[in-house]
Amino acid sequence: MSIRIAPHLYPLLLVVVFFTLLAGCADRSARNSRATTVTVLAAASLTDAFQALAETYERENDEIDVIFSFAGSNQLAAQIAQGAPADVFASADWEQMASVIAGGRIDATAPRVFATNRLVVAYPRGNPAGLRALQDLAQPDTLIVMAAEQVPVGRYSLAFLDKAAADPAFDPGYKRDVLANVVSYEENVRAVLNKVALGEADAGIVYQSDLGGVPGISYLEIPDSLNSVAEYPIAVLNDAERPDAAAAFVALILSQEGQSILSEYGFGPGFAP
Repeated sequence: MSIRIAPHLYPLLLVVVFFTLLAGCADRSARNSRATTVTVLAAASLTDAFQALAETYERENDEIDVIFSFAGSNQLAAQIAQGAPADVFASADWEQMASVIAGGRIDATAPRVFATNRLVVAYPRGNPAGLRALQDLAQPDTLIVMAAEQVPVGRYSLAFLDKAAADPAFDPGYKRDVLANVVSYEENVRAVLNKVALGEADAGIVYQSDLGGVPGISYLEIPDSLNSVAEYPIAVLNDAERPDAAAAFVALILSQEGQSILSEYGFGPGFAP
């Protein structure tokens, strides 16, 4: 059965529809205005894991929204030093956390190590350079991407090359030869991985936790004797606008549930708070 509306009632109908939509917008606006926002500045390598943690957190705290800014830890520390508003800082190393502590926005006793990570050498589908061992990175015309030295994973990568060059299993000029093959230095580990995934490089040094998010990527292990254990500290900022909500997010990350989620994304365990 169809319903017909007399033409002279059209203006009235439009008014009713207008005010119904207006009321709906006002209701959504009221709900949004009641929501608490927690701003988290986190290392780029945490992108997938932290988004999963935020989903869990927001399910348990439906009045709170978690907003992220992911970048290299050095970039985030610089933003904090310049006064960028933030509630939580999660770094991929202690050096950048220490710089924020020195600036006075985080207390020295506040940070907790919530995760660990290690390096691997990633290469794209088809292995165009025919990599079989770490020594192959020094072969001429092997296109390599690394993170910049200012980025934690970049420093860890250079430390690996130093250790390898001192190892009898590698040529003394190993570091020199590998660095001669570097075609670009990226601002964060995700940029390194993206170039490898797109086939713009034959290999890139990334974190183990980055491997799960990109199909078609294979890797070479870096043994413990040559590797570095990356420690990830996290803390609530002293001037956080939502300190209680921020502390609750950090507590989730340090909890057994949070540690389980991080493990699913390839991170090693953090330390007890």
